[in-house]
Amino acid sequence: MQNAPHRNNADFWIATVFSAKAVARGAVVRRSVHWVAREIGVERFVDEVRGRGYHMVETGGQFIVICNRNPVRIIC
Repeated sequence: MQNAPHRNNADFWIATVFSAKAVARGAVVRRSVHWVAREIGVERFVDEVRGRGYHMVETGGQFIVICNRNPVRIIC
């Protein structure tokens, strides 16, 4: 598979995303669905988000990760 992400690059990518200041503050990070698929694969990203107990929504070609474990209420 020519476009499969390389394990070491995926680990580095994950470490970089989840070391952002927004993550430490419990805020949100946003990444393009296409970029995630190309860099590490969507399944791996979902596993990483779920493993941290965070929440993730997808809209408009973007993944929005809510970097805290508090309940989420979608208003509208």
